[in-house]
Amino acid sequence: MFDNIRADLRSYKGKWWEQGFWVMLVYRFGRWRYSVRPALLRKAFSLLYRIAHKLIQIVTGVDLPCEAEVGRNFIIDHFGGIIVSGYAKFGDNCRIRNGVSVGLRRVESPCAPVIGHNVDIGTGAKLLGAITIGDNVLIGANAVVITDVPSNSIAMGVPAIIKPRSPRAKEDQFGNGFEHAPQQEAMNDPAITRNGLQSRY
Repeated sequence: MFDNIRADLRSYKGKWWEQGFWVMLVYRFGRWRYSVRPALLRKAFSLLYRIAHKLIQIVTGVDLPCEAEVGRNFIIDHFGGIIVSGYAKFGDNCRIRNGVSVGLRRVESPCAPVIGHNVDIGTGAKLLGAITIGDNVLIGANAVVITDVPSNSIAMGVPAIIKPRSPRAKEDQFGNGFEHAPQQEAMNDPAITRNGLQSRY
């Protein structure tokens, strides 16, 4: 647990006051408590986790249950309206923003997305159902993704259109204007323009 927390703190550049770091702190604690022995002590930690998780939900507007699988260097760039299913899985070096939902497509089918490494998810995006998101993927703002996305791709629109990433987009992935770069790249794509899909963005 402590190694993961230190890695999370480094991801937030030592800014322990960032609300995303608070979310990750409670998440890591929730995962760690499963390893606690004896059972009576684990029950006490479980009660503490449930209280802390509910407080984090109220304060930050982020629901990241400890049942979800999250890799290292998971960044919550902005907070509010973020819902992650307990069935979801994330690889390393992923980033999400406010308004993102990663969850079930149907209640009767408890299957959530499996997300690879180096995935950047834009504001308001929805990833739903039993889908797989590959490595090095960019999900555009407000995209609705209900199909698999291969590695080294961009997914944008409602429903999402999937296209290969450009070298420029790969350079911009973490921290250099992702909110605008992929959308602008798609708007400049002749195939998208010919098909009259610019209004999707």
